[in-house]
Amino acid sequence: MARALSLDVRERVVEAIAKGLSCRQAAARWGVSASSAIRWARIRSGGALAPMNQGGDRRSQRIEAEAAFILGAVAEQPDITLAELKGQLRERGMSVGIGTLWRFFQRHRITLKKRLRMPPSSSART
Repeated sequence: MARALSLDVRERVVEAIAKGLSCRQAAARWGVSASSAIRWARIRSGGALAPMNQGGDRRSQRIEAEAAFILGAVAEQPDITLAELKGQLRERGMSVGIGTLWRFFQRHRITLKKRLRMPPSSSART
């Protein structure tokens, strides 16, 4: 992912636009994209020019709040399916997807195996 441009460059572009350059001319002068210059020019009237945080997980805190319940349900019934766990969470008023539960278990390094592997057949060719 590309890094955000510094606040100094953003301020210079906005200042050039305020002094009469068009957004595209200011963008070309400072080596930024025209779309960024246009967006910053709109922000100057009431918002902050500072770059916002990029990337990262923004929604896992919802399911992490239910971690004790989820881990308790798995301890109580080790062979519970993700669909059953999703239903139990829905009863508690929380709507989550199967993928969300999958990623929760992946983050906590919990793998749920349904059964042990079968032993090798003694009559199979080797």
